Amino acid sequence: MKTPHSQYWGLLIDYLKPQWPRVLLMTLLLFGSIGLQLVNPLIVRHFIDTARSTEALQKLIQAGLLFIGVGLMHQAVSAFSVYVSSDVSWRTTNRLRADLTLHILGLDISFHSTHTPGELIERVDGDVDRLANFFSQFVMEILGGILLSVGTLIVLFYEDWRLSAILGVLVTVYLMVHIRSQLIAEPYWDTERQTSADLSSFLEERLSGLRDIRANGAIAHVMRRFHEVMRRAVLSKFKADVITDVGWTISNIVFAVGFATVMGLSAYLFQANAITIGTVYLVLHYLQMLHAPLNRIQRQIEDFQMVKVSIRRVRELMQTEPKIQDGPGAVLTPGALSVECQNISFSYQPERPILKNLSFHLSPGKVLGLLGRTGSGKTTLSRLLFRLYDTSDGTIHLGDTDLRTLRLSDLRRHIGIVTQEVQLFQASVRDNLTLFDRTIEDDQVLAGLQALGLGDWYDTLPDGLDTELPPSGGGLSAGEAQLLAFTRVFLRNPGLIILDEASSRLDPATERHLERAIDTLLLNRTAIIIAHRLSTVQRADEIMILEEGQIREYGEYENLAANPNSILFGLLRTGLEEFLA
Repeated sequence: MKTPHSQYWGLLIDYLKPQWPRVLLMTLLLFGSIGLQLVNPLIVRHFIDTARSTEALQKLIQAGLLFIGVGLMHQAVSAFSVYVSSDVSWRTTNRLRADLTLHILGLDISFHSTHTPGELIERVDGDVDRLANFFSQFVMEILGGILLSVGTLIVLFYEDWRLSAILGVLVTVYLMVHIRSQLIAEPYWDTERQTSADLSSFLEERLSGLRDIRANGAIAHVMRRFHEVMRRAVLSKFKADVITDVGWTISNIVFAVGFATVMGLSAYLFQANAITIGTVYLVLHYLQMLHAPLNRIQRQIEDFQMVKVSIRRVRELMQTEPKIQDGPGAVLTPGALSVECQNISFSYQPERPILKNLSFHLSPGKVLGLLGRTGSGKTTLSRLLFRLYDTSDGTIHLGDTDLRTLRLSDLRRHIGIVTQEVQLFQASVRDNLTLFDRTIEDDQVLAGLQALGLGDWYDTLPDGLDTELPPSGGGLSAGEAQLLAFTRVFLRNPGLIILDEASSRLDPATERHLERAIDTLLLNRTAIIIAHRLSTVQRADEIMILEEGQIREYGEYENLAANPNSILFGLLRTGLEEFLA
């Protein structure tokens, strides 16, 4: 897929615009550097021609001192230019990384289910890293190389137009050959970026599943697959490099032929007394000096082929729109929320419906126990309540408000969820509990820890709320991690709480220890408890049993438990929890 060049420049302008003072400074430094590069050879030419004449020694000393001064000034300008360009590079790429990360976080679950974290990391870090030079050096190097080449040709034109004409032809052919060769290399760099993303994705997926891989003796298989993926990445990089190097070789041959031609013409003109020996030096020095900016232009053209691929991948990601859009901004009232589903249906794939024409009403402050086999649609229902997906048909109301009329941030502020997988970060206890929300005061956090039964645990922390937790909550028991998750939800004070198999991985003793915390968490709130174990839903006011996406049984817990004809009665009597597995 071809990307219009306007999109490349559009991205460049968008991210350099806030940096315009630094970009202006870079431009001034560029002009200064070019001027100094052109001046020094003229000083040497004057020195050589003066040395061959009978001019006074004083003039030679002056020329030498001027040469040293200009050289030192050029080095200072170059060093400062590198600092400014690096500063621009980091500022622009970090802003782009932040924009990409924010955009990815706003994309819905259907996008993340088809794109692995490793692939997205490669987009945010790898592709953006490729753009660092594009933001800071590309225009400056291209413009600088062109200006230096033009300045050199102008100076030489005043010396001898024939030499200037030959150099002009040499520069033109040199650039045309290299540009053409790099266009041929572009699809190879496209393949290289994709195989690099595949490698990152493979590593992320295998490392996240390290325990299962080791427990099942699959290390040899993983290493075999790793070598296959790595081999593809290496080969694609090798092919791209070879094609690129061929272009370098051809263009360097063109330059060598041109250099020899200019040397021959310079020697002829000197023998004919048409130019001085100083002018011969000037021509050869300028020609050699031209090689550096032309090489920089070459490198920028080569880099641009890789950059074009990265820009295309970045823009594709930025142009991906979330399927779940914000509502117009209806407002939910604080406190316990009612939940009403009216004839909702949903499927991840059109041919495999998950929920079918499901309807129920849960009053504010009531607790619904949701039972059913794996795949019956229990977790899917919780995802619909969060608007991680939208229903195919039907509507869901919280209170008297349709979910689709709420802003997503407001909706998710009023719903709290705890799952069997507790995500803890390598951060302080405070940040793990508040999810980096600085508006939550320490007193609130401490009160939450006490209310949820973590007071004794808190007293053992060496630095209190500033204590750093290890990655993934290492060192915490399953019960402590679950209580931290409860506290995290408790601090947000939602009107609806969903416990999705929150204690399914805990042993019965630990689960009983958490009962008091759950009671505190659910106090004066509406709750939906998704469970496999019957003991987990004993506190429920109502029970709903799902089977193949439809309600098989629904009613008050006490009525169903006392009804010999109900499914719940049979389960409680026989303890057939495998029915729910």
